[in-house]
Amino acid sequence: MPESTQCPSCQSLYGYPTGTSMMCPECSHQWNPNETVEVVAEEPTDSSIVKDANGTVLQDGDTVVIIKDLPVKGASKAIKAGTKVKNIKLTTGDHNIDCKVEGFGAMGLKSIFVRKG
Repeated sequence: MPESTQCPSCQSLYGYPTGTSMMCPECSHQWNPNETVEVVAEEPTDSSIVKDANGTVLQDGDTVVIIKDLPVKGASKAIKAGTKVKNIKLTTGDHNIDCKVEGFGAMGLKSIFVRKG
């Protein structure tokens, strides 16, 4: 087994041997450590494109409008439908929008609950 245990998919440093191959505990990617990995420039895939509730593609810096009352853990009130959120930042994961909502602070939103505005 090689000395490097870095996952070629997510760059995690916690890869571990599984007999003749390596496995990443963070992304479940499995690879052969004896093969050379060719680095290819990433092109946008369907999973990296974030769309709002209407199917419009969102970008960093867009302004969005929340389309549904959203309860907030630890807050006494919900974020009301129609609330504008400016200057969003797109991320990966379940809550794929990072933003600051006036009166609530920084939080993550799901793109299915917003529309481009």
